[in-house]
Amino acid sequence: MPLLAARSPFAPGGAQAIDAEICRKLLSAALSQGGDYADLFFEYRIGGGLAFEEGITRSASRGVSMGLGVRVLKGDATGYAYVEDLEFEAMKRAAETAARIANGGKVVAPVAIRPSVLADRYPLDVPSIDVPGLDKRAILERASKAALAADSRIVKAQASFNEALSEVLIATSDGRMAYDVRPLLHFSVSAVAEQGTKRESGRSGGGGRLSLDYFNELTPEWHAKKAVEQALMLLDARPAPAGQMEVVLAPGDSGILLHEAVGHGLEADFNRKGTSNYSGQVGKNVASELCTVVDDPTLLGSRGSINIDDEGNQPTRSVLIENGVLGGYMQDRVSAKHFDVSPTGNGRRENFQSVPMPRMTNTVLLAGPHDPEEIVKSVRRGILAKSFGGGQVDISNGDFVFSLTESYLIEDGRITAPLKNVNLIGNGPETLREVTLLGNDVAISDGIWTCGKDGQSVPVGVGCPTIKIARITVGGTEIS
Repeated sequence: MPLLAARSPFAPGGAQAIDAEICRKLLSAALSQGGDYADLFFEYRIGGGLAFEEGITRSASRGVSMGLGVRVLKGDATGYAYVEDLEFEAMKRAAETAARIANGGKVVAPVAIRPSVLADRYPLDVPSIDVPGLDKRAILERASKAALAADSRIVKAQASFNEALSEVLIATSDGRMAYDVRPLLHFSVSAVAEQGTKRESGRSGGGGRLSLDYFNELTPEWHAKKAVEQALMLLDARPAPAGQMEVVLAPGDSGILLHEAVGHGLEADFNRKGTSNYSGQVGKNVASELCTVVDDPTLLGSRGSINIDDEGNQPTRSVLIENGVLGGYMQDRVSAKHFDVSPTGNGRRENFQSVPMPRMTNTVLLAGPHDPEEIVKSVRRGILAKSFGGGQVDISNGDFVFSLTESYLIEDGRITAPLKNVNLIGNGPETLREVTLLGNDVAISDGIWTCGKDGQSVPVGVGCPTIKIARITVGGTEIS
């Protein structure tokens, strides 16, 4: 795998490039009041978006943000300040502001900075942000035309494209410097179907830290077909049953249930504060012995992958649950100090205005030993959950409610009727304990998910194989 050498060409908006000497001066200012540790997070971000509908470009946007965030730690306290100006005096004032969290004590000088060498998990020849807008518009037009031409019942189609390229430079008072360029793209197409008085919509999309080569395999027409199929399926869907029943989760996107109902509870800050259902459970059985859950930032091109976390730590593949036993949590610097362990490289932030915290990257339930077809055949009466919409989760106990955008009834081992208005209601830890069969077909979701926490949003990936859960409460309109 090619390597990305840490450099310091970070110069946009400033009178000179940000180099190790400038970082040393800023870190010294940040530690001038007796702080224990300080770090700098420089960011320059270009973002853009296009939306196409009814034969025209409905909207087009492009914007730039730039700035520096300075963090100072003193004991358990954090001081943070940011500035949208990379002139030295402005940056120094931000460092001095963050320094005020400390009010005395021995002043420690920053360690000499050594640039890091990073693995390159998203190598691109041409980021999408550098491709002419007309080329991207053509992709959206292809998707929209394909959806409208697929079936006479399709009355409306819309396609959109969002992209970003972030250049970040991180420097720390314990001597680390890392430079990274992070691409991101997300494509989506929706189709609306009408039949009599019925009106339903379907959607497909994907992306990741990829170039427009993404569409060489998953073409706009392929996505349009998937959106149309979902919309037409819902026209014929029947009301969902209600009650406790067996549920089969399809591979890939179903990992969002794992992410929300289990993953957040394994972020170390919730456990440091004692507000997670998993607090104090390390070394204990918390899931079926079939289940091994990892958080893996190393997947090539995946939406949640990172070369370096936002604290300058090298990210690692963390085994969170192994054969049902809780192995540990996702750690940032602050929580790792509390637990007396090393950071796992999960310190992430939305942008330079935000304080880093433990966040997931690509959270995956690993494959099991079972044939997916045999899993479906083993169900007498239950639900196949194929695509997920929104959901709500209580981190303190793992209780969740998720809506399904595509689901089917399973009867006597066969997938029969499509369903609508299906909700899954349950508890994350209890659901993992109820896993009775686990497929050998693990898949990673196709780059559509964004995770929110404490007002910050970051791109994430999820994944899982086909999963059979012995019982989940299904919320529907018909009593089973």
